Amino acid sequence: MDTQPIKVISPYSNLISVNIYPGHYATNHSHINYYMDMTNLKTRLSMAQAAAKSIVSEYVTSTIVDTIVCMDGTEIIGAYLAEELTNAGFMSVNAHQTIYILSPEINSVGQLVFRDNMVPMIRNKHVLLLLATATTGMTVDRAVECIQYYGGMVAGISALFSATHEINGHEIRSIFDKENFPEYQTYPHHECPFCKEGRKLDAIVNSYGYMKL
Repeated sequence: MDTQPIKVISPYSNLISVNIYPGHYATNHSHINYYMDMTNLKTRLSMAQAAAKSIVSEYVTSTIVDTIVCMDGTEIIGAYLAEELTNAGFMSVNAHQTIYILSPEINSVGQLVFRDNMVPMIRNKHVLLLLATATTGMTVDRAVECIQYYGGMVAGISALFSATHEINGHEIRSIFDKENFPEYQTYPHHECPFCKEGRKLDAIVNSYGYMKL
């Protein structure tokens, strides 16, 4: 990115931070005015551990978690989250009294799928869904639909950043939210004010990062 990032520290822990870049960006579902670089949060050991501790504090020990489904490259945080849930005394109905951590595949037509060998880790399990971002709700809806299709029960949804606290009846717990980014905006492609002004895109962004144009 050519612009200077703005560092934002999580209210949960000063070990957790993201860099945000103002601009004009396109995602798969919308246009946004900030790109949040979560690379360190998803890959740095100390930050991933701190993120897991912050997420687990949002749940009560009566919650049953058998499986964590990780989206958007959050598998490292998911592994630490499983450890934190276990240490906090969360219940699991799995035979080995441990938590499964897995991610769905995306098939050739963009559907989320689990291979047959993974389905037993979803079917009749209490599933915690973990995402990097929840903005338009489309990824959450697809993931919830996928989990339910394979017979899983959604026990909770957590995101590193969420623009809303609820999507289609599901509470979204997050480390960062709109209060941390009061100027963050997301627009449908056809309603983007930057596009109407004739302003070019700075980059295409997704859960893997960004690609400058």
